Amino acid sequence: MEQKTFAFFPEAAFGPALNSVGIAQAVERRGHKAVFLSDPGFVEVYQGYGFEAHPVSLSEPMPPEQMAKFWEDFINGHIPNFRKAPIDQIDNYVKECWEAIVDSAKWAEKDLPGILARIKPDVISVDNVILFPAIKQFGVPWVRIISCSENEIEDEAIPPHLSGMAVGDKAGHAAFRAKFNEVIGPIHEDFNAFLQANGEDPYPLGQFFEASPYLNLLLYPEPVIYERAVPLDPARFQYLEGCVRQDEPYQVPEFEMNNDGPLLYISFGSLGAGDTDLLKRLIALVGKTRYRALVNVGDYKDQYDDIPGNVIIDSWYPQPSVIPQVDAVIHHGGNNSFTECLYFGKPAIIMPYVWDGHDNAMRVQETGHGFRSDRYEWTDEEMIAKIEACLTDTAMAARLAATSAHMQAQNGQEKAAQLLVDLAEGAA
Repeated sequence: MEQKTFAFFPEAAFGPALNSVGIAQAVERRGHKAVFLSDPGFVEVYQGYGFEAHPVSLSEPMPPEQMAKFWEDFINGHIPNFRKAPIDQIDNYVKECWEAIVDSAKWAEKDLPGILARIKPDVISVDNVILFPAIKQFGVPWVRIISCSENEIEDEAIPPHLSGMAVGDKAGHAAFRAKFNEVIGPIHEDFNAFLQANGEDPYPLGQFFEASPYLNLLLYPEPVIYERAVPLDPARFQYLEGCVRQDEPYQVPEFEMNNDGPLLYISFGSLGAGDTDLLKRLIALVGKTRYRALVNVGDYKDQYDDIPGNVIIDSWYPQPSVIPQVDAVIHHGGNNSFTECLYFGKPAIIMPYVWDGHDNAMRVQETGHGFRSDRYEWTDEEMIAKIEACLTDTAMAARLAATSAHMQAQNGQEKAAQLLVDLAEGAA
């Protein structure tokens, strides 16, 4: 068997990064080589898993700790916008994100041609929301991985990406698309000029990436997919059923109180942990109940005191090892949290703040796998009612068990690796 080289280029966030690590590990188990193209701040993440990693500048070069601080400050500066409806985040958070994303594509174009020429990949997999022309033009099959919500691939019958709207809210869909296109218009025009300068045709307004003509891998689980006006062609679009990564084992510690009570896991991700006021409110609520809770507070552990005896906080948890052991999860709607809860059959209360968390929150409620909750406009009684429903709703439990069984039977990482190897061998 001829060894092939597979390059992975995830965006600089732990969700996409670790999903690609899982797929890359499965590729190497088949005797091939996996390498990473990486934001400089994530190079050590991939090296820590034993992979070769090549830094690609996605912004003005700065030390990794300064870059991490930049994104932390970016998120924390937008905490007031977390209170807004998704459509009202377009002209602040969403706009600034797209400005940064377009800038990242311009920076990447300086490094990518030389790096690709050196590593000579047989297949390149990109988990991002924007086109990098050098990857499309390198001359080997390229794969788009969609680790965010499935509606990143648009369709007229489903809610627009980032909208958090119900499937049936057609007037809302139209209003969201109109405002998105109006606000994003100048950024999109600038991106199209960049595409044309690099030999690519301009994209329609609102579009920053295209589906790969070779293969597109969606992490979304089939039991919660949208019903589209134009179904996705299975020859080019494959669902990976969550593609849940492995992590180190976790033993639930002893609690000072309620040690036999239902166990919750509360996490808003590494960036969402900056919303300490909300986490403190949830911790105080749990302290008055029969529950126990493990709470991920990120890098803000020193800002917490007077922790109730039925709550344990930490800066990080091996989430895929924790979720199977809990009774319900409260999270922000990040795609890893969304799919891991479904994979392990755990009900979730999603309190979204930005990006596709809004879509996942609506989807978990629409499909009967949990609840969407406003992030701030709730009473203790309303939150406890949702938690109790998660613990006692037998129809929801049956639905989650069926979804979990379906996902666990698929083995998304191995499926992805086989599809990539088949693509490389077919192109040889």
